[in-house]
Amino acid sequence: MTDPRFPELTQRQIEYLKPYGIIEHFEKETVVFAIGDLQYDFYVILDGEICVKNRYNNDAIVVTHKKNEFTGDSSMLSNRSAQFNGYAAAGTTVLRIKPNKLKEAIAKYSDISDILLSAFIQRQETMLNDFVGGMKLIGSGLSKDTYQLRDFMEKNHIWYNFLDTETSEEALELLETFNLSEADLPLFISSEGDICKEPTLDRLAEYTGVLMDFGDEVFDLLVIGAGPAGLAASVYAASEGLSVVTIDSNAPGGQAGKSSKIENYLGFPTGISGTDLANKAYVQAQKFGCNISIPHKAERVEHNGDYYTLYASNNKVIKSRAIIAATGANYRQLPIANIEQYEGSGVYYSATGMNASSCKNELVGVVGGGNSAGQAALFLADHAKEVHVIIRGNDLGAKMSDYLVQRIEASDNTFVHKQAQVTELNGEHHLKSVVLTSADGTKTPMNITNLFTFIGAKPCTEWLKGLIDTDERGFIHTGAMVNPENLLQCPIYRREKPQSLETNIPGFFAVGDVRKGSVKRVASAVGEGSMAVSQVHQYLANLKTSAVES
Repeated sequence: MTDPRFPELTQRQIEYLKPYGIIEHFEKETVVFAIGDLQYDFYVILDGEICVKNRYNNDAIVVTHKKNEFTGDSSMLSNRSAQFNGYAAAGTTVLRIKPNKLKEAIAKYSDISDILLSAFIQRQETMLNDFVGGMKLIGSGLSKDTYQLRDFMEKNHIWYNFLDTETSEEALELLETFNLSEADLPLFISSEGDICKEPTLDRLAEYTGVLMDFGDEVFDLLVIGAGPAGLAASVYAASEGLSVVTIDSNAPGGQAGKSSKIENYLGFPTGISGTDLANKAYVQAQKFGCNISIPHKAERVEHNGDYYTLYASNNKVIKSRAIIAATGANYRQLPIANIEQYEGSGVYYSATGMNASSCKNELVGVVGGGNSAGQAALFLADHAKEVHVIIRGNDLGAKMSDYLVQRIEASDNTFVHKQAQVTELNGEHHLKSVVLTSADGTKTPMNITNLFTFIGAKPCTEWLKGLIDTDERGFIHTGAMVNPENLLQCPIYRREKPQSLETNIPGFFAVGDVRKGSVKRVASAVGEGSMAVSQVHQYLANLKTSAVES
């Protein structure tokens, strides 16, 4: 039976691909791609073979691609770097295709798209789950700074090897080898052996190719935020021929990406994790040519009449004729004075596989009564000794889906504390215990060492700085909710009222959790993101017509 990760292309499919590349012949063994290469090429083997080797494991052979097979993984759809070395054997003939041309072929031929994307995604999963390698991150498993870097790489599906100085002899040996101390941590060692002390997220993103550069091009659409709403907008807009760039300050997925398992999303009867859903949407958007760059945080935006200029972190400037704000909302901090001391070191705002390993045989707390809290509690219950769900109200089912409530009630090691709040956090370097305070004032100390909080929602709209009409909490008004007095008329053309997802400024749309009145569910966010694209088309058509008439 053929391994689905390494399928063969038919002769008909290869003929379809030939106009997108060139045929090359190698008389002697040749390196066709190497670790760290950005924008590396795609190869179809016409004769001979390409051997892929893992330099991190003494050049062990990962796979040997034979005739009619092809190289690559999902990194080829973005700007991410190659993770292995590829060697074409002497006498090998290949069809060589540049990544931008590969995207064109994928968009045009659905059967080729299906084969390539299925193989690409499975290869990426195999690399992340079954291989040890990639760049090295050395740091303490108890460090907040180290946790932030690990969290970023996990959520962006970056292949790396974490060496914990608390438990790893290899980590300590490397520090000694490079004459470094724990004061230099966290430490990043690239695949080329470059050493970076206390690396920033930007540095990691630049190295791996997750962070992109933009020139003076004016895009049709800029999507700010890569949660379900933003990714849906990206997929639909790019698939309909618009030039699209999507940015996010952290990782694809938004709030949904923090969910360990989503079981009520249409089409996934056995459920899907938030990170898997986000990763597939991320690949899907890039399949159609969407440019996705992370981490970019929107800082301010200017309206220039017929286009917008966004000033983002990393000194990036992006111009676009239309904008969709899908920046979502962040979970609020618990109102405890020293909470920042424990964020990333015992207090977390998402529950992932990385967190699960640190919860083994520990007491875990989950604060919140929504679906995200319920999903996290059930996921963590498979790893922790006990999970304690803490809610301020008296009814777990008030905001949580019934299927989650039933499973929590049926779990042997999950306990619900109603009408209670976490009021104290204790521990020297890492969270060691908390204090719960009940409605009658009773204080109960608990040896909870990992606390996951999913409370409230603060809209991410600080970057708008009064430009857009919002409510008192910062949620964006759209359509009929827009205050007529705040309607801004476009210098190019005038309008009577905004479209249903349009703000007070023409061509500026808002979808998902950041929008006032939206339903805080994955399906509705996806629906709004896709629906907004039709309104973007209407705006761009009006803009073009008005410009011609003037």
